[in-house]
Amino acid sequence: MNDISAATKDKLVTDFRVVIADAEELLRMTANQAGDKVADLRLRVQDHLATARVKLAETEAAIVDQTKAVARATDDYVHDNPWRSIGIGAGIGFIVGLLIGRR
Repeated sequence: MNDISAATKDKLVTDFRVVIADAEELLRMTANQAGDKVADLRLRVQDHLATARVKLAETEAAIVDQTKAVARATDDYVHDNPWRSIGIGAGIGFIVGLLIGRR
């Protein structure tokens, strides 16, 4: 995986969707504004939003592909090393239990 974790990428995609929705709302609210500068600005914003939607879709596809690859690799590892996987899971469970028990 890259430097950015999957959770960070998911948060980024969610935030990006909010920005796109807000920009679309702003465009709708200014639809009745007159003037060449406003019309030009609206066209530029619409172009940028179209580009942003495409990039968002690409990013989502990349996240899904990465998640599937990680899941496949994990599944392969568990099938190839079942006892080691059980030991790792038990160790993590033990550590989490100790941490929860200290509270």
